[in-house]
Amino acid sequence: MAGETVITVVGNLTNDPELRFLSNGTGQVKFTIASTPRTLDRESGQWKDGDPLFLNCTAWRDMAEHIAESLTKGTRVIVSGRLRLSRWETSEGEKRSAYGLEVDEIGPSLRFAEAKVKRMSRATKAGDGFAPDTAPDNPWDIAPASAPAPASAG
Repeated sequence: MAGETVITVVGNLTNDPELRFLSNGTGQVKFTIASTPRTLDRESGQWKDGDPLFLNCTAWRDMAEHIAESLTKGTRVIVSGRLRLSRWETSEGEKRSAYGLEVDEIGPSLRFAEAKVKRMSRATKAGDGFAPDTAPDNPWDIAPASAPAPASAG
């Protein structure tokens, strides 16, 4: 998308993602990540936390549901998306603005954790939904439905 500011941020979820559905049925999830730089203090030899960046994130549709099902408070994530500026006016007439991230991609960081990925495949019903992939992890483990029972040794 030409002219848009795309960024990638690594941080931790500050709370569980909040999933809601708009009146037209579209899923939306909102969450905040905190990204805190760490620097080595050469005098003390200790790592020190810098000032954290708190970034409000929004994701839509199936991804919103996947995020709400998969991620919880404290999860370290890698998020890529488009930086958005929101502007509004308070009830007192003060003008405010804040940057947020419209999420394009997200996943858990595997630097300090493990994750098991469950692939989703396109649903065959109407809509653009996804359904869990029904293929087994190892396709060679499939036993034919009409396989005869093993003969007993006698």
